[in-house]
Amino acid sequence: MRVLLVEDFEPLARSIAQGLREAGYAVDAAADGEEALALGETNSYDAILLDLMIPKVDGAAVLSRLRRAGSTAAIVILTARDQVSDRVAGLDLGADDYMTKPFAFDELLARLRSVIRRRYGASNNLVEVGDLEVDTAGRIVRRAGLKIALSAREYALLEYLAMRRGQVVTRSEIHQHVYDFAAEPASNVVDVYVGYLRKKIDDGHAVQLLRTHRGLGYSLGEIE
Repeated sequence: MRVLLVEDFEPLARSIAQGLREAGYAVDAAADGEEALALGETNSYDAILLDLMIPKVDGAAVLSRLRRAGSTAAIVILTARDQVSDRVAGLDLGADDYMTKPFAFDELLARLRSVIRRRYGASNNLVEVGDLEVDTAGRIVRRAGLKIALSAREYALLEYLAMRRGQVVTRSEIHQHVYDFAAEPASNVVDVYVGYLRKKIDDGHAVQLLRTHRGLGYSLGEIE
């Protein structure tokens, strides 16, 4: 999943971004409101972590403008403002959650997983596609009860396809949601990783879950 981190205090931004990447997220970062708007209005993020007190354009204005522009990203406000009125204002502007600083990173990850699940209509951490199970909290994958070892990139691809289960997902959408700007993926990298993933989750099984739709993209599970 791809996350936009909006934080102007560089040491904190670096620490959060590193932790998110280690947790398997693709991360872009913005240090002010203008940069946040430029990124948020031109890219499809699964979630945005948004500080309120940022330069140039404050976080509340960023949030409001992104929602007016049609952004469906799950937005979590991260701020030192801890008054009830601040929380109410942020949620009324369209935020999905609100965390005050300082916070425990494990809680941030849990909140992030929660808002992303809600964005895709998943009710809990376990996403099931046929006999395939994807535990988004533990990042554990099983098929027919047997655990499957995946690389970080393979897991990221599978998680996104699982969240979009029953739908055809284009290569462009996969690029948008699995890779950040720093990754600079090669033109055929999606096809390559789909091939890796297919071998791990489908080889040896009568039912093939990961399907190619020529000229369109890929799907996981039966098409709705």
